[in-house]
Amino acid sequence: MPMTRRDLLVASARVLPVLGGGGLVWAGLETLGDGAPPATLDALSSAAGAQELLKTAPRARFWTTAQLAGADCLQCHPSPDVLKKARHAHDATTVRCLLCARGCTLKEGQRGTCRARVNVGGELRSLVYGRPVSMHVDPIEKKPFYHFLPGASALSFGTAGCPLRCKFCQNWQLSQASPEDFGEPFTPPAAVVDTAARSAPVIAFTYNEPTVFTEYLLEIASHARPRKIRSVMVSCGFMNEGPLSEMCRSLDAIKIDLKGYSESFYRTACGAELAPVLRSVRQIAKSGVHLELVNLVVPTLNDSDASLRGLARWIAGELGADVPVHFTRFHPDYQLLNLPATPIATLDRARAIAMDCGIHYAYVGNVPGHPGNHTYCPSCRKAVIERDNFFVSSINLKDGRCAFCRRAIAGVWA
Repeated sequence: MPMTRRDLLVASARVLPVLGGGGLVWAGLETLGDGAPPATLDALSSAAGAQELLKTAPRARFWTTAQLAGADCLQCHPSPDVLKKARHAHDATTVRCLLCARGCTLKEGQRGTCRARVNVGGELRSLVYGRPVSMHVDPIEKKPFYHFLPGASALSFGTAGCPLRCKFCQNWQLSQASPEDFGEPFTPPAAVVDTAARSAPVIAFTYNEPTVFTEYLLEIASHARPRKIRSVMVSCGFMNEGPLSEMCRSLDAIKIDLKGYSESFYRTACGAELAPVLRSVRQIAKSGVHLELVNLVVPTLNDSDASLRGLARWIAGELGADVPVHFTRFHPDYQLLNLPATPIATLDRARAIAMDCGIHYAYVGNVPGHPGNHTYCPSCRKAVIERDNFFVSSINLKDGRCAFCRRAIAGVWA
């Protein structure tokens, strides 16, 4: 049987050499390093599967062209300085994606770094709308959300694609794949909501980066809300303000993977930038949507005291003490097979640093049975929610307050 492109991706990712704690990426992707969009963007394959997918790919949102932008040159050009130069003729079919912080400029037939959006005749189309490739019912704690409807089930799904290139990605088989690698049938938004109505009170957009299927996400959430089904998102936070504003109005909770507190870490380990993520986190916090943060602690890369303390101080100072922060354990995967799993002592240290910086709800994640999985009242320090792995074993809350001392516990409990 011939090897598919997805088989090749999996095989190649496993055998690439790893150098100095980093690694090389599969030859079909851009080289990591400065976080900039690749010089040559991936063209859509001429394979039958890709062309069949393209036939049903709807028009995307959040993009512009020279014609659509009109006189607003700054929609495409990042600085007024470039406008001082001699004007030039714009290619009528070139588009600029305004969805994520990369801002990919795409010529006819090219697609963005996320692989999920393609320029067809000067129009940006979504290759992942209606194309979930993985769908399961999970406990909400697995996302993880610890302060949002504890014990609830969530219909969780994702598509292919991601604008980041994290070397430590734990879901790389989806995030670093292309939509044509799967061949899944079209699933309309209403069908997803119907499935949730039979199985779970929450729909979770997760697994890959939900930003790449924003149009699908927004429509599903709009169908879910009248039926009293909550919508939550697990994201890297690398999106622009406009799309994020619409997501905040449509979603009930957002968890952001704040991968570190270093520009160099984001550039070399994620192929991205830190500043847009911090901007997104601030925006979500101001919107009033329930927010939780996760920091995957990767040995030797983002686990120094300086990095952890900088992260905790930023959260406490910018967002406040009540935003839950999960320090989760890294397991060797994708391009970082050379690194060990995060020592539990490192996670304990991260949690202690966060609490020392004033954060009320700091957790240890991916360590079943650890006492850092429980939620403790900031006043009396008694456990108000106890967890066994991803499952809630006891709740000592009454009307959102500690059952022991009556202190209000931040979260969405009903």
